[in-house]
Order: sequence, then structure tokens, then C-alpha cells
Amino acid sequence: MDRLLSILNNIGVPYAYDHFAEGEAPDPPFLCYLLPGSDNFSADGKVYRKFTEVRLELYTDLKDLEAEQNVEDVLDAAGIFYNKSETWIDSEKLYEVLYAFEMPTDGDSTGKTGNEMKEAENVYEEK
Repeated sequence: MDRLLSILNNIGVPYAYDHFAEGEAPDPPFLCYLLPGSDNFSADGKVYRKFTEVRLELYTDLKDLEAEQNVEDVLDAAGIFYNKSETWIDSEKLYEVLYAFEMPTDGDSTGKTGNEMKEAENVYEEK
């Protein structure tokens, strides 16, 4: 999941897997990410392509459109298709903006530009 860690680093806010240790959460905004499952593609009764489900949670104390736009810009630049939802967590006094998406786990070309795929010979072009 080097690609996911690169994306998280590019967002530029503190992050942790699942949660920060009690008392160690930074001031908002911050991210938590989870890999709750997989959504693999099968062919002939076997796993043909592996995909990991990713939940990227942005936490802010106020509605922070700039922080959301930053996350979305990084995901868009990485070619990630995501769905977004939002909730207020009253007990924590934080907004959670959830970005849910899938990432390939087998090093395929998903998320690459057309030119990058051509260079990697992952695109068929009629001649």
C-alpha cells in the first residue's frame, strides 16, 4: 500500500491507521484510514484482480472546505474515484468527512494516466 501512504503524505495533515492512541490525537484537521475489506474481481472461480476497500476519514472541529478540497485535489490527482459522506460526531465535537474508494493491491495500472499506461504497455491501441 505504498501508493496509499504516498497519497496520505501528499495530503499533508497528520494521519494514523484506524485511530490515534488515546490522548495523542493532534489538533484537527487530521486523518484516519482503514482497510476494512476487499472487493476482488473473479474469473474462472479464482481471484483475478485484487482490490482493497479504503476508508479515509477527515476530522475537523469546524466545517473546513479548504481541508476537504485539499483531500479531493490529492485524490483527483492520483486518479482515485471516491464517494464522499459527512457526519457530526457529537461526543467528539468533530466533523467526519468520509472518502470511500477502492485501490488495486496487485500493482496493476488503475489510476494511471493514458500516457503512463501506454509507456507501461498496458493500453492496446489500434494501428
